[in-house]
Amino acid sequence: MGAGVVKSQDSGGTRRRRRAHRHPAAMSEINVTPFVDVMLVLLIIFMVAAPLMTVGVPVELPKTAAEALPTEQQEPLVVSLTADGRIAIMTTEVPEGELVTRLRGIAAERDDDKVFLRADGAIAYERVMQVMGALNAGGFSNIGLVTDTGGPTLDGGDG
Repeated sequence: MGAGVVKSQDSGGTRRRRRAHRHPAAMSEINVTPFVDVMLVLLIIFMVAAPLMTVGVPVELPKTAAEALPTEQQEPLVVSLTADGRIAIMTTEVPEGELVTRLRGIAAERDDDKVFLRADGAIAYERVMQVMGALNAGGFSNIGLVTDTGGPTLDGGDG
């Protein structure tokens, strides 16, 4: 048997060379389209959600002179507001016109600003807030509201 050389057959008689696969050059531009799409979706979400973040129940709050309350726990003074509108500091009834003056005198003698406000449940919210404003104007900014236990839990059950 004889060995021979076999010639490859090309069209046109030239040899084919394998070309190395070139990777395309990296894009140096930012594709803005997906960015704009995401931003438009976020804009729509916030436009829909923003009105839902406000309180759904309109309430007209009473106006008082009260400031923000600091958090200090000290021996309190007790001010009571009865169902017929009378005001008492501890057990002494005080005329409404003298309340702020007496509170300022008491505040000058005390080194704490803690006061408990006991208000009858039949008193209007606005009246309670007016007395709280007077307490604040009298020098007491740490006001605690006193309630009885056993009230309704507002979860469908009785207190």
